[in-house]
Amino acid sequence: MSDTAVILFNLGGPTAPDTVKPFLLNLFNDKAIIGAPQPVRWLLARSIAGRRTPIARDIYAHLGGKSPIHEATDAQAAALEAILRERLGPEAAPSVHVVMRYWGRRAQAVAPGLAQCGIRRTVLLPLYPQFSTATSASSVREWSDCAAASGLGPATGGICCYPVNRGFVAAAADRIVETLAGYSGEQPRILFSAHGLPEKTIARGDPYRWQVERTAAAIAEALGDRAGDRVICYQSRVGPLKWIGPSTDDEIRRAGAEGRPVLVAPIAFVSEHSETLVELDIEYRKLAAGAGVPAYLRAPTVGTHPAFIGGLADMVEAVLARGGLGPESGGRLCPEGWAACPVAPAS
Repeated sequence: MSDTAVILFNLGGPTAPDTVKPFLLNLFNDKAIIGAPQPVRWLLARSIAGRRTPIARDIYAHLGGKSPIHEATDAQAAALEAILRERLGPEAAPSVHVVMRYWGRRAQAVAPGLAQCGIRRTVLLPLYPQFSTATSASSVREWSDCAAASGLGPATGGICCYPVNRGFVAAAADRIVETLAGYSGEQPRILFSAHGLPEKTIARGDPYRWQVERTAAAIAEALGDRAGDRVICYQSRVGPLKWIGPSTDDEIRRAGAEGRPVLVAPIAFVSEHSETLVELDIEYRKLAAGAGVPAYLRAPTVGTHPAFIGGLADMVEAVLARGGLGPESGGRLCPEGWAACPVAPAS
């Protein structure tokens, strides 16, 4: 049995209607989301969670009262473990464990169990292709604290980002091709939709938007002539702060005004959850109909697409061979201007 474990990070989500509020409280109490010092952050988090809980419960009611992200991530973990066993052999292949950031199997529950099972090496792999301080960095920070407290110690290595990973890009392009296969109308404008961030986060040097742009360019190249007219846009905006744009809903309205069909392709989410199954499939579809969009298509997330899982396995194998925490390429990916990049600039 291998003494190595892959830690697969994801956001988490409510597992029942009565867990919506604690999920939101954990989310907004993260200093990566609200930077105020404690106890101010906790008071703000409690207030925001209280106001948003009824809205969020209505959203999750469309999904049976809970988020499907847990089952979806478990399926990805099982697929990754299976391909690693196939490539490396049952004795050498690492086990794969899901760690959720805000609700579900969190780091403080997973880390002690791995220590008790004799795990000595861990490989960290966020299910966020593009690095952000609000996602990957937050998950790694919480894991590192809990791993140290449980006796696991620092990770052997990990991947901070993989915005142009060959498997990820191939899978995303294939999902778009699959979506177009049954469509015979005018070529739609592709809306490469990613989760938004406040502009002030990017101004502090977060490379997320720059990496999203790299992802969109790579997928467009893989699509070739099928890419056609396309735009990068951002969804899931909340609160009074100014967020990066253009927003996905504004781009849907623009397409309607121009009489253009659209194909929305989520490129920062790798599994289906409320922001795809409700926001994109229900809310934005309704918006598109009202805005006069002649056809509204939505490409699925990469999920357990073999190319994506193969790409994850490639990265795990690379980390096992070289160690260290960095992007898929091993060296720094982001230009020097992105100060929040976790990899130091080359000297």
